Amino acid sequence: MTTTAFPVNPALTAISMMYTNPDVALIADQVLPRIPVAKKFSYSAYDLAQAFTVPQTQVGRKSQPVQVDFSGQLVNSETVDYALDDLVPNDDINAWASMPKPDRGGPPNPLDVSTMMLTKLVQLAREIRVAAQVFNTANYVAGQFATLSGTSQWSDYTNSNPLDALLSALDVPIYRPNLVVLGQQAFTKLRQHPKVVQAVFGTAQTGGVVGRKQLAEVLEVQDVVVGAGFVNTARKGQNANMSRVWGKHCALLYASKESAQMGQPVWGFTGQWGDKTAGDMPDPKTGRNGSQLVRVGEGVKEVISAPALGYFFQNAVA
Repeated sequence: MTTTAFPVNPALTAISMMYTNPDVALIADQVLPRIPVAKKFSYSAYDLAQAFTVPQTQVGRKSQPVQVDFSGQLVNSETVDYALDDLVPNDDINAWASMPKPDRGGPPNPLDVSTMMLTKLVQLAREIRVAAQVFNTANYVAGQFATLSGTSQWSDYTNSNPLDALLSALDVPIYRPNLVVLGQQAFTKLRQHPKVVQAVFGTAQTGGVVGRKQLAEVLEVQDVVVGAGFVNTARKGQNANMSRVWGKHCALLYASKESAQMGQPVWGFTGQWGDKTAGDMPDPKTGRNGSQLVRVGEGVKEVISAPALGYFFQNAVA
């Protein structure tokens, strides 16, 4: 007997879990890594100066060492539940069950299709939330963000110098960022910039293109991730209006799942309560023969825990 209000179906949850790792277009879990937390959790925010202000350390033969005092602000937080439902008529399920099945392939189970689509939408909603946090000047400290315009934008191949801008910015945070986050449009321009191409290949180039790993190597960072996802911004019933989830910006972040799990400073992380879930339950009131209500959800909280460990270029390209 189930002990929850909404029964979790292990088979459907397995399908849902297949989509927990972002595909090439979605990068939220790389940018704000997930760590397990309780429903209500807390983390400590320490004054930046404490670990960098050195007191007198010399001790006399009969004197006492200088005593230091470390204090931090306890920040309380709580995960937020996100979920979507879909009704699958029993007529559709029965029709699928009565169809002849080939040894391989064949029409998918309607419940599986519903679970997969709901999972994708929940994942896309998280991608939108994370992009809005990362590409937001409010989540960076003063002096660690810049808004580019005109000839300073990296799409100006004649006047701009993105390599110098990036290398200089990487030296600003007290923890050197190890992750470069780019919207697809910004990356497309940056990877073709003559100064970047020349730096990668070591010789003057009239044209060319560099990959993410090559760019990461030149910048000496752990990874370069590119947000390439789309979202339909039109209202329901209107023609689709597809736009990029990640804008024409660039963020340099210190990110580490291991550090976040150990309570060490990182620019941000995602607290996750429990596992992603998927399940179904009967809905006899819908459809001539009833339906199955499919639900996919998760409990997470995106946290910006150390804004000083990042640098942001707004409007990196035109």
